[in-house]
Amino acid sequence: MSSSNTPLGRRSVLRGLGAAVALPWLEAMTPDHFARAGSFLSAAPASTASPLRTAFLFIPNGVDVEGWSCTGQDSDYQLSDALQPLAPMREKFSVLSGLDHRNAKALGDGPGDHARSAACFLTGAHPYKTAGRDIQVGISVDQFAAQAVGGATTLPSLEIGCEPALQSGNCDSGYSCAYSANISWRSKSMPNLKEIRPRDVFERLFGFGTPGESVQSRTRRIATRKSILDFVRSDTRRLNDRLGSDDRHRMAEYTDSVRSVEQRIERYERAAFDPDSFESNRPVEGIPSDYREHVRLMNDMLVLAFRIDQTRIATFMLANEGSNRRFPFIGVDEGHHHLSHHKGDGVMIEKIRRINQFQNETLLDLLGKLDAVEESDGTLLDNSMLLYGSAIGDGNRHNHDDLPLILAGGGRGTLSPGRLIRHEPGTPVCNLFVSMLQRMGVATDSFGDSDGQLETI
Repeated sequence: MSSSNTPLGRRSVLRGLGAAVALPWLEAMTPDHFARAGSFLSAAPASTASPLRTAFLFIPNGVDVEGWSCTGQDSDYQLSDALQPLAPMREKFSVLSGLDHRNAKALGDGPGDHARSAACFLTGAHPYKTAGRDIQVGISVDQFAAQAVGGATTLPSLEIGCEPALQSGNCDSGYSCAYSANISWRSKSMPNLKEIRPRDVFERLFGFGTPGESVQSRTRRIATRKSILDFVRSDTRRLNDRLGSDDRHRMAEYTDSVRSVEQRIERYERAAFDPDSFESNRPVEGIPSDYREHVRLMNDMLVLAFRIDQTRIATFMLANEGSNRRFPFIGVDEGHHHLSHHKGDGVMIEKIRRINQFQNETLLDLLGKLDAVEESDGTLLDNSMLLYGSAIGDGNRHNHDDLPLILAGGGRGTLSPGRLIRHEPGTPVCNLFVSMLQRMGVATDSFGDSDGQLETI
């Protein structure tokens, strides 16, 4: 084994049969900390600057506007009832108001606001009304960025969700289900189908190698219930021998988190074949029947994906637009979409508010996990930019103006979170996209129906 006193490469990986475990940030990757890395590690040049990661998080059916709306101005504002769960992280995000998606409106096409909402959310485009194969909307902002800068990572982008990706069928008043079930579009007519099975996401992050080796590794690991870490044990041991105490601690915490995710995935896969398990009746194999756990697992893998720099661009649909999911764990037994058409009924509105609070708790979970990961120049959340919200404002009115949107993270020092940022009514959401794209290193001054950019985020 050869040795070197050069910094450990950021693209270094630990390898085994059909498995490649990328490393988190370590002090050994900075120029002033030298690692004696063997030939099992890549020799890519190190950099002290952390990359900027960007995620777009979608919630369906709009919100209870009264419960969402905050009072005050700038940093001196009061969180609304629906946003109270986010209070512990209020300095890490900004609430945006006044932003519109004009192209989610009917524009002569009649009903179908739910389909238009999801289709327009990241494209800023008006979808062609069809339930057939001739779908057409526009490239989404995540893919616009991925095509420009996604080549810097193994995965140009990552698409995840908690309800199935669909490509056909009539889901909303003559609009294809492809519009309601996808927010990432690689072209005007081709959605990027999201992964909803935790195992599939995990294998995308860690199971790369030659195709034959990857399949063999996955089969062996599942059959023997071994961890992917078992396949790279030798490389891990050799690396740890060359790390300082702080880096060894980081590696231990990182490998513990990887194994924890694996164990939870295995639990739900085994439950599919266990007639005595409370999970045995779930509709899709390997997916937790407890929606809370499904979201948490996806949050964990999104954090892992960003932490090991497998991708810097991601989308996460917490549910498809128009979803009629129930939330019995918060005392809501009626479907979400049904409740969103509350027509002023106080009981139904209160339940929508509970759903919104739960959704915001899932955002808190993600932000907390990102903020707990240390990097060379802040936390993973400091070096991320996350847009969360819906392209429907009031779920009862189906409006697409003054949308419920939150921008979280520090944007690698380019964002000023902790504020309520009011924009002029009618400001296009696509102006925000232009500002985000520029921070991501994409040279553009327009996107979708933008008419400028936002200077105040």
